[in-house]
Amino acid sequence: MKHRVIVSNEQDRVKLSFSLKRLIRKAIVTALAFEEFDRPSEISVTVVDNEEIRKINAEHRGIDRATDVLSFPMFDEDFDDGEDCILGDIVLSLEKAVEQAEAYGHSLRREVAFLSVHSVLHLLGYDHEEGKAEESEMFDKQEKILAMMKLTR
Repeated sequence: MKHRVIVSNEQDRVKLSFSLKRLIRKAIVTALAFEEFDRPSEISVTVVDNEEIRKINAEHRGIDRATDVLSFPMFDEDFDDGEDCILGDIVLSLEKAVEQAEAYGHSLRREVAFLSVHSVLHLLGYDHEEGKAEESEMFDKQEKILAMMKLTR
């Protein structure tokens, strides 16, 4: 099974190490495996700072503040089975991930993996803003995936 994950760094506030890039890819592939998504796929991840994600959040969601991660799904169930599918784009603020890791008292690795998994679930159609049942299901899946990666709280 081939999942292509393209990670690009568009910020210079926080060092994006090779190890963190590898972690982002691993979190995405682990989430896809957990969801039994076995079609060849592509996901792009753009790592930005708080100012850039604030601009994107304002433009696409009408919310003029920095957030941690944004998901832009492109997946369409009607794709031909023989085609690779583009699942979508993820925009992750590494600056916000550092802030949240410190606030929640866990590692940056855990926070980046969490945000990556969270975003992949959004790309696959999960939405925690649709109600308590959906939120509970999505958050349960996130914790199970992170446990598979040995990145629990």
